[in-house]
Amino acid sequence: MAAESTNSSAKRRIFLNAFDMFTVGHMSFGQWRNPKDRSATKRRDLSYWTDVAKILERGDFNAIFLADTNGWCDVYTGTAEPCVRNGVQYPMGDPAVPLTAMAAVTKNLGFAITSSTSFEAPYVLAKRFSTLDHLTQGRFGWNVVTSWKASGFEAIGIAPIPHDKRYEIADEYLRVCYKLWEGSWADDALVEDRENNIYAEFQKVRVIKHQGEHFKVQAPHILDPSPQRTPFIFQAGSSPAGLQFGATHAEGIFVVGLTPEVIGPRVKRIRDKIAEVGRDPHSVKIFASLTPILGKTHDEAQEKYREALSYASEEGGLVYWCANTGIDLSKLDLDAEVTREMGSRASNVQLQSLLENLAYPGEGVPKWTPRTIGKAVALGASGPVPVGTAEEVADEMERWVKVADIDGFNIGHITVPGTWEDVVDLLVPVIRERGLYAPKGESGTMRERVYGGGKSRLPEDHVGSSYKYDVYREEVN
Repeated sequence: MAAESTNSSAKRRIFLNAFDMFTVGHMSFGQWRNPKDRSATKRRDLSYWTDVAKILERGDFNAIFLADTNGWCDVYTGTAEPCVRNGVQYPMGDPAVPLTAMAAVTKNLGFAITSSTSFEAPYVLAKRFSTLDHLTQGRFGWNVVTSWKASGFEAIGIAPIPHDKRYEIADEYLRVCYKLWEGSWADDALVEDRENNIYAEFQKVRVIKHQGEHFKVQAPHILDPSPQRTPFIFQAGSSPAGLQFGATHAEGIFVVGLTPEVIGPRVKRIRDKIAEVGRDPHSVKIFASLTPILGKTHDEAQEKYREALSYASEEGGLVYWCANTGIDLSKLDLDAEVTREMGSRASNVQLQSLLENLAYPGEGVPKWTPRTIGKAVALGASGPVPVGTAEEVADEMERWVKVADIDGFNIGHITVPGTWEDVVDLLVPVIRERGLYAPKGESGTMRERVYGGGKSRLPEDHVGSSYKYDVYREEVN
């Protein structure tokens, strides 16, 4: 089991999550055209998912994290045509469906999926996620999002919700889930007493009577407590409202930026806010996006990079970036500079970290124009794409940990399964030899692999712990 890491980068464990999506074009657009890539088979071949899970299990990855979205990208050029033509996160499958198949062929790999607090009732989500936590033996996590695409709200049939209001709703949503997961069943309610014909004790199953501004629930949790009760909570918001929400609820936070110098101040703000709400700031693990291109030699890695560029869709990169910022760069000359101030005029700017990246003029960051943005985002979305040997990439990862004070990486792919095979076969042995990686065959629930053996439940300083069965008493007006 893993012990908690300290705030020192010396021998600080590096956690790795594989970052994927149930779609042909997740973060490296156009690579589905490469005959080596299996992305186009995700939607019709379950073996894609089980094969990937086996590779990641062999490499002792902490988890595979599956992003998700609703709607399509229709900001660039004011239409979804380039989104559909380039396969930019469209078409999209349900990430929960392949999860149990992956769990069935692994023993240690964790699984996290994205789900929105804007599009379904908390009772329904709580049931599904308890089921997944049971069937994975506690290896399950939830990436909480509030959703922002106008096309997604149109698809669901509800009016778009203002940014900060979405986080207000999400806060109540999580508290309803905690009541169901933590507060509805006593630890000893499920007895399975065959002799006396008592499966569960009715008196130890509490009806949750929540009457809030946004949700009303009067029901017990429909499923008995799973190994973690509450799944491991991930989040990625970077706005003030998102930062407050993450500091309150998250156990893992995702950040995106091209350099650790960009990420570092953001990480400090996150940890300061976590401390402000009364939690251990280093108990929350922070993951940066990274899409490595690895070779046994530097020249081999460069050749793989050239191959990736030959398939890369810069238009796909612009489709993705514009959808995430709400800014239609098709209205600008390809070489016109894009400034952070443009965001104040956009009506749907949600991923503010992308605009913060534009404000950073440091070494290695180009002048941002539609042309350079499309090229940068086409491989690895808005995260770095280090190219080199395992030793060179490991050096860069250590630099990120030291400069940005992060705990690990969400590893994106250029091609699948090739990128992850290279990480497992080339990179993992190097960072393990440096004393920075998980021991072979590390097991346990997702929370135990972060906090240590016997720690499957929410930490006491987490807000969800205030809703545990033995301490929570609901007052209904």
